[in-house]
Amino acid sequence: MRLTILGSGTNLHPTRAAAGYLVQTDRVLLLDFGPRTLVNLIKMGVDRHRISHILFSHYHADHFSDFVTFFFDAVFHSKFVGPRPDLTLIGPRGSRRLFGTMLKTFPGFNAGRFRVKIREVADRGFLLGRTRITPRTVVHSPRLHCVGYRIDYRGRTLAYSGDTQYCEPLLHLCREADVAVLDCSFPANRPGAGHMHAGDCGRVAREADVARLILSHFYPIAERFDVKRQARRYFGGTILAGRDLMTLSV
Repeated sequence: MRLTILGSGTNLHPTRAAAGYLVQTDRVLLLDFGPRTLVNLIKMGVDRHRISHILFSHYHADHFSDFVTFFFDAVFHSKFVGPRPDLTLIGPRGSRRLFGTMLKTFPGFNAGRFRVKIREVADRGFLLGRTRITPRTVVHSPRLHCVGYRIDYRGRTLAYSGDTQYCEPLLHLCREADVAVLDCSFPANRPGAGHMHAGDCGRVAREADVARLILSHFYPIAERFDVKRQARRYFGGTILAGRDLMTLSV
């Protein structure tokens, strides 16, 4: 399993794309699709017209908005350039209403020559080929159902928190993961609502017995402090600060 960080920042971070992650197993998967991640996907040399599954953690714009550009391009490609596979959109409760509305109301969105399947998930695992996906409800926004994802493939495990606060479901999601990509929006000395800070990430990694911790989803204020050092106060394992286009084997 290979992971590429397409975006390690937030909505209008001055130097980073927003949330987006490419996971390659026997499938090519996208986890979230925030602004400027589509450009980074193209930079990686990935054929966007072969992507068939996109998994969303929630629908704040910094995790979602590049999907609009991606989908309009997919419709154009299927009509005027060549075929593309059917597309499955996977996400928390509310996904069917959101995407159903988009497909009906955005100009041209109902003209694609491929099928679109919308799947809502909560806390039950499923298989995509030989890749097991386990969503888990996490605590982020009181008005949204938000999920993180655990991906298991050939004995290796990747956990992705999405946006979340420190919570018990997140510990279950990350339990003994080889790599955990966690929401490190803030430094420990400047915490913010609805997200984890660097110390929280370290606690999760230690309590879940994670092998490697990747800090990501940085707000600009997180750049002003040594968040790796703050996380290391709680976790003695490998800690990486995520960056756009970082690729690693899980």
